[in-house]
Amino acid sequence: MRHLEFRITAPFAGKKIEWFLRGDQGISHRVVIQLKKLPEGILLNGRHARTIDRLAEGDLLEINLPEEPRPMYVSQRAVEIAYEDDDLLVYNKPADMPCHMSGGHYNDTLANVYAAHCLEKGETVTTFRPINRLDKDTTGGVVVAKNQIAAGKLWKQVQKRYLALVEGRLEQEEGVIDLPILREVPYEMRRVVDPDGQEAITQYRVLARGEGHTLVECILHTGRTHQIRVHFSYLGHPLAGDTFYGGSAALLERQALHCGWVSFPHPVTGEAIQLSLDMHNDMKLALEKAGCGRFE
Repeated sequence: MRHLEFRITAPFAGKKIEWFLRGDQGISHRVVIQLKKLPEGILLNGRHARTIDRLAEGDLLEINLPEEPRPMYVSQRAVEIAYEDDDLLVYNKPADMPCHMSGGHYNDTLANVYAAHCLEKGETVTTFRPINRLDKDTTGGVVVAKNQIAAGKLWKQVQKRYLALVEGRLEQEEGVIDLPILREVPYEMRRVVDPDGQEAITQYRVLARGEGHTLVECILHTGRTHQIRVHFSYLGHPLAGDTFYGGSAALLERQALHCGWVSFPHPVTGEAIQLSLDMHNDMKLALEKAGCGRFE
């Protein structure tokens, strides 16, 4: 159960509890409805309160949000945790690991790793709520909300930067790729650039150039599936290792793509959190072989 307390200050005196929770704290209507149904979901100065009750300066408003247990297979695979507190955690996801269970992946996903982590801490296994998701073979930062409040307040608040090793030499130091992306065949995974597709914008800058490869940092202004991979492949610079979109597996056997930086406001404190996620060894080695620098 997540317990939160709010000491009411003068600007909120006279406001209804629902206005405070939804308008000031950004808690979703669905969560407020859930809290209303619980005997101790909303407490004002230690007593059960209604959402229509008004606040006074100095009041102590408390909310208690329970989590329903979620049966889940657990994974024994260790995954680095870059940050954790009562409301969220950030994984540095390895390659060959989907975020969610799907056909053929029932106990080897990040969701299964999260279930094992809950049990190790002696906590109830609850719903796995990744705020951002990465492809199975893309590594790096995945922000996971531990409760509904954190999930709602983090939605669309996570900023990310990616490192990609692309084939060939990019001459421009920086640029913006603004090309729409469409699913090539309905219900299939492969995407292509197509004028009838959804808007897709990738901003990039060159970090290093090597022998036949370029290391770039990318910021996504839209969140299309395979966006970085499709955009650079279309430009004739597929990602190293990305055989699905025309890349070579000479340097490594998966796409050379890593979410190396995440930033977001903490859902409870509002503190600005910025985290760097260390690149995994196979991509470090690929960069070294490509002459794009050594990353420790």
